[in-house]
Parts: sequence; structure tokens; C-alpha cells
Amino acid sequence: MAGPVSLQAILDPRWLLRWVFIGRLCLASAIFIAAVTRWTAVDADQTLVASLAFALSAVFTVVSAGYIVIYRRRISATFLYLQAAFDILLVTAVVHVTNGNNSPFSALYILVIATASLLVPAGGGLLIAALGLVLYFADAIAFFRTPTGIEPGVWLQLGVMAIVALAVRSLATKLRESGEGKEALVAQLEQSRLQAEDILHNIRSGVITVDVEGRLLYANPMSEQLLGVNLVDHYGEPISDRIGKVAPELAIAVLRAAEGKIRTTRGEGFISTVAKQFPVGVTTTYTEHDDTGESRTATAIFQDISDAKRMDALRLRAERLEGIAELSASLAHEIKNPLASIRSAVEQISRIPAANDDQKTLSVLVMRESDRLSRLLSEFLDFARVRVARVQPVELSTLVQGVAGLVGAHPDREEGVRVTCVVPEGDMIVLDGDEDLLHRALFNLALNALQAAPAQSEVRIEVSRGSADALPSGLTFDGDPVSVRVTDCGPGIPPEIRDRMFDPFFTTKANGSGLGLAVVHRAIEAHRGLVLVDNPGRGTRFTVILPTHQSAGSIA
Repeated sequence: MAGPVSLQAILDPRWLLRWVFIGRLCLASAIFIAAVTRWTAVDADQTLVASLAFALSAVFTVVSAGYIVIYRRRISATFLYLQAAFDILLVTAVVHVTNGNNSPFSALYILVIATASLLVPAGGGLLIAALGLVLYFADAIAFFRTPTGIEPGVWLQLGVMAIVALAVRSLATKLRESGEGKEALVAQLEQSRLQAEDILHNIRSGVITVDVEGRLLYANPMSEQLLGVNLVDHYGEPISDRIGKVAPELAIAVLRAAEGKIRTTRGEGFISTVAKQFPVGVTTTYTEHDDTGESRTATAIFQDISDAKRMDALRLRAERLEGIAELSASLAHEIKNPLASIRSAVEQISRIPAANDDQKTLSVLVMRESDRLSRLLSEFLDFARVRVARVQPVELSTLVQGVAGLVGAHPDREEGVRVTCVVPEGDMIVLDGDEDLLHRALFNLALNALQAAPAQSEVRIEVSRGSADALPSGLTFDGDPVSVRVTDCGPGIPPEIRDRMFDPFFTTKANGSGLGLAVVHRAIEAHRGLVLVDNPGRGTRFTVILPTHQSAGSIA
């Protein structure tokens, strides 16, 4: 304990001054008590000196202590010099009343000089030592000089005091340099700690640390936010059960690192809270603090990867649609021409006078199915040819209002279904794009919502500036984005088909081609936009997010 206490005294003068105050009062009190108890045997002058020393020490010490302890004032060099000078005067008074040259308290000069060397600025210790030498020598000459002159013990005492003063000054200088170096190192470590703590406090990843027995040692605020559980109040407690209830994969990974020294790199799991379920990426590591393994700690870093998953899904969807579009175009071209020839030939056969009724009926069937196949192939070609033909300024509110009007008059509308269009009043939202292609995409979305809406419900189409939904991290637009949101009150989209709903030829309708939403996706993607879908509790909500400006060469 001596090392840390001494270092604390060097680094904090307030700590050492407290001991100076205590020692000063004890010394003054002891001399005063000794003088009082031997009142009749002690010279009156000595009793007066002891009394004054005690009174002055008490007053000076109380004032000094109040200055630095109660009022917490800054300790200046002048204050420290005053303390050292007073202590030299007090020791001189003690030496004077205790037989001067032969006083056993002469060694107190050395203690005061050593203490002053640690407190006052560099070089000040020599000044205090010089003051002590002068006072000691003056007291010896004035009051205790013998007829034969100054006793040799006085010169010896002065020499010892001078040597000690020089030695203590050298030692104090080294201690001060060591203390300053230590203080700088402590400051750097504290700064690094604060920086690390600030980073861990503000990063978007959860960080938890446990010991080898699974007890929680650290958890940053984001870990609590992601997990939806209180962790800070459970430091030092086993935490695997609390984490395992909402994130079993995370709990297993961190325990494997703590107990089995098995690291996890780019692992994945799910966090299931009352509000939602989302995927997380998990990385774990461990640290050995000794050779026994009993002080091993494990740290898990995890983050929400919903945006990354969504971006991957969007990218795969776009790649898949592009590949299917090329295949559809090739097949449509290869099939459409022979199909036209077959239909023409059957139509001519049906006009032969010798054809009977059965032959004519079969001919009509073949021509009808050929026409149906031809329409389907045309839809394939339209899907494959989804491209921005021309870019021009498009007033989005007017475009959406036109779409709402057409959808509201569509024959597929159930009785009592209302189509509501909400656009910003007095605010023209203009974006660069192909008006026909955007009209086609938004009409398909609104028509899907209309067909899913039950009777006496509402289809709501809203236009707004900015992104109506949170954008996946890392996604940016040229210019400020605008949003079109289409919401219905239908049964919603089952989770098992949500990942396939934009696939070409996938449909849940009896007579559907499965190309409507695929065309929507390709049209919006051609404008460098984004289509998001979610279930807001009841029904389905599609959100189209488009950039207002298209950079050169960005249009597909």
C-alpha cells in the first residue's frame, strides 16, 4: 500500500498537506502540554513561546485547511511557500524551548525540508532549507552561544541539514519527474478509455462481455436496445438465460466462446422481441487473462442486418428478373411466329366448304387458344421490353391522380370500395422519368390493391416528399427522394409467398399471368427506385421510392 499512497501524495498536494496539518497541530500541542504541565519548572519566556506557537499553529492550520478543504481553492505556489515557512518557524520555536543546540527536535528541520521539497516548485526546497539553516544558526548564536563560542554540534547539525537538503532536492526532482510521467500516462490511458467508451456507447452494434461462468461484465446501450431487455442492472449475474429467450443463437455463441474458446465469425441468428423479429450478424472472441483460464472473458458483437438482407434480396430479385426477361424475349420471339402461322392455317381449314361441324368447332377452339397464347406472349415481350424510352419532367401528383381515377372506374372494383388519393396541396412534385412506364407501374400496383380490397373498404394512394419508409443503410438517391404509397385493407400477403410475389409467372389469381408485380419492379428499378412491401397490421402496403433526378447514364 505504501507505493500507491506515496504516488498519490506526489500527484495530489492536498493529500500531503492534510498530514502536514495533522503533524503541525500534534507538535504544537505536545510542546504546549509539556510547558503547561511543567509550568513552575519552565522559564516564563519558553512557556510564552510554546503558548504562542500553539495558538498561531491552530489558527494558521484552521485557516489553511478551510482554504483548500472547505472552499476547494486552487493551491498556489505562494500558499505552499507560506506553509513551509510557517513550519520552519514552528520547528525553530520548538527547538528553542527544548534546549536549543541540544534539542532532540533539531531533526524536525530535515523532515520539514523534505516535505517542502515535495510540495513547493522545483528549487524551492533549497530556499526553505536556507531559511531553516539561517533560523537555526541565529537561534544558536542569540540564545545558546557558550563563552568558548559555538559548539561543534551546531556546525555538524548545519552540515547535515545542508547535505539532506541537497539530497532531498535531487530525490524530489526525480520523484516529481516520475510522477509527471505517471500522470501523463494515466491521462493518456484515461483519454483512451473515454474514447473507447464513447465509441462503444454510440456504435450501432451491440457489445456484451461475459466471464467464463457466463456472468455479465459489460453491455453497451445498443445491446439493450436490440435485445429489448435490461442488462445494466444485472452486471455480475449469469445472463445467458435472459439473452437466450430473445436471441438463442447469440447466447449459444457467446457461451461457446467463454467456455469452449470457440470463436464465431460472421454468424447469423434472430432476435425475437415482443415488437418484431429481425436477423442479426454475430461475431464472438475471447481473451485469456491468465494461464489457468479462470479469468477468461468472451465478447460478442452483434448488429441488425435487416437492411443488408433486404438489399441482398432486392439485388437478387433484380438479377433474377433480368435473366428471366431475356429468356422470355427469346422464347416469345421463337414461339410467336410459328403460332401465328398455325392460327392462320387452322383459320383457312375452317373455311373449306367440305369441313363438317366438328372440324369447325375444333378449328374455333384452336384459334381461341392461339389468341390466348399470343396475348400471353405479348405480355412476356412487354415484360422483357420494360425500358425507359424517354426521360422528361413528370409531375407526380397529376400522374397519381390519373391512376387513381382509372382504378376507381375499373370493373374489378368490389361494391363500396373507395379509392382515395392524397397529394401535397400546392406542392408540385416533379421528377425525371418515363411518364408512360411510371403510369403503367403505378396502375398495376393500384389495380392489385383494388382487386385485393374487400367490399366497403378503402384503397389509399399517397404521394409525399422524402422516403415514406426507412431506407436500407448505404442506399442513396440522386436528389431528394419522393414516395408513392399504396395501401389496401385486404387479407394481407402470407409470409410464405412474400419472397416470391415479384417473381415472373408467379400468381395466386386464377386467370393471372404473374407478370404484374414483376413489371412494377422492373419499371421502378429502371428508374433507379425501390419497391418495398409490408403488412401494416391489416392489409398490404406497397411503397415506391423514386429519385427526383436521374444522372446521365443512370436510366436503364
